[in-house]
Amino acid sequence: MDLQGKTALVTGGAKRVGRAIVLGLAEAGCNLVLHYNTSLEEAAATAGEARALGAEVVLVEADLGEDAAKAVAGAADLAPVQILINSAAVFPTDRLLDLSPDTFDETLAVNLRAPILLTVAFARALPEDLEGAVVNLTDWRNHRPYGIHFSYTISKGGIDTFTIAAAEALAPRIRVNALSLGAILPPVGRTSQYLKELAKEIPVAHVGGTEPVVEGVLFLLRNDFVTGEIVRIDGGAHLR
Repeated sequence: MDLQGKTALVTGGAKRVGRAIVLGLAEAGCNLVLHYNTSLEEAAATAGEARALGAEVVLVEADLGEDAAKAVAGAADLAPVQILINSAAVFPTDRLLDLSPDTFDETLAVNLRAPILLTVAFARALPEDLEGAVVNLTDWRNHRPYGIHFSYTISKGGIDTFTIAAAEALAPRIRVNALSLGAILPPVGRTSQYLKELAKEIPVAHVGGTEPVVEGVLFLLRNDFVTGEIVRIDGGAHLR
């Protein structure tokens, strides 16, 4: 896919990894539908940076756990949307034996149900004569589960399965892939020292930062012969 002039919807695009993807797509020539939930100030700042790179940007506020399709509907001014990046996620701390049904439901609503419903709305809205591409963000720890993030792990495991199933269901017009992320940024509330300690356990001996994620997104969007893939960007952490 030639990215120049295409419109991309990025969920959770106001800050952290989502922000980096928004700016990377803007630099590649895309126009942006930047979704946010409560981070209006950060979203406006990111939109300003993207516009400075030459992109047209529309801000869309939506609680994905309540109304995921609103994000697609809000893209009308920049339609048609040909790229969907499912980046938004929540990361609660919980264990299986202490599971709260409310936390479990809320996590799956944002991390799994919303990307599925967004992809459905995206596919239905895409004109039949155009190609599309979806990139989901998931987690390499799905195959070595966190002990204290049970709901999150289940939701991201579902994204892995959804990526493969959707790639088959939407082929050949829409390609669906995923990036399985490792240590990219410190979790909210943690400092960079946390990642420095974590880097000692990673074969490449350093954390990723957002640049490898952006490069992975651009690769998956541009390569028209890749679909149904889950690409690990984890510095080799899965090897240990």
